[in-house]
Amino acid sequence: MDDERHRFDWSLLGCAFSGHVLYAPTEPALRARLTAETAGGATWRCLRCADFVPSATMPPSGPAEDAPLVKRGAEMRDAVLLRFFAVERWVRALLLGAAAYVVHRFAGRQNELRQAFDQAAPVVKQVFGRAGFDLQNSKTLELLQKAVDARPTTLTWIVIALAAYAAVEVVEGVGLWLLQRWGEYFAFVATGMFLPLEVYELAHRVSPLKLVTFALNLALVLYLVWTKRLFGVRGGKRAYEAERHAASLVEVERAAG
Repeated sequence: MDDERHRFDWSLLGCAFSGHVLYAPTEPALRARLTAETAGGATWRCLRCADFVPSATMPPSGPAEDAPLVKRGAEMRDAVLLRFFAVERWVRALLLGAAAYVVHRFAGRQNELRQAFDQAAPVVKQVFGRAGFDLQNSKTLELLQKAVDARPTTLTWIVIALAAYAAVEVVEGVGLWLLQRWGEYFAFVATGMFLPLEVYELAHRVSPLKLVTFALNLALVLYLVWTKRLFGVRGGKRAYEAERHAASLVEVERAAG
């Protein structure tokens, strides 16, 4: 009982961001279970969080079968977490797109880029060094140095690779934001294929940024496989839908009545 009382209610988070969802069924018995009169006036139970909410006006009304379908409990939790990862993927896409633009902008102008790099590198190392990042042996700066000295054809391929990676991140973010099954599989494959490379990088040099990136990617992959039951894990899609189907408040109250 204590675990239930102290467990975080994701439905409340949904109501905090999107507002309460009120509905007045036309069936008298069910309607009576979803409303209550108080000294301050009529209150109605929110279909998402189940709290009684004061309402100065009559909520939308109709048959119980037409009540709005809202995400509750575990479904709400999944929506919040997956959309967090979606936003994080879009941020990565912006950074990759910016990198592609910079490389394209300086393609064929290596002398100017080399001069700018030589001037900026010591300052960047000093600034990040004060923040606790060791860029003296940074693979990123090493790759940038190689890019500066690369041939125009090589730079073109770097631009294509960065743009393609950004596009993958955009698609991954869209699939996760829309809470689509294909998006979950796409995110698993797109994220999982880079985990061995990240492990290799960490084995050679550990940095806070690498650790955070690896932790986020690993968390997403494990969450998708275990919670969303991808690839048949823990019963697959059928078991997932049976577990995650949160009966609407209307259904609960109708059954209780």
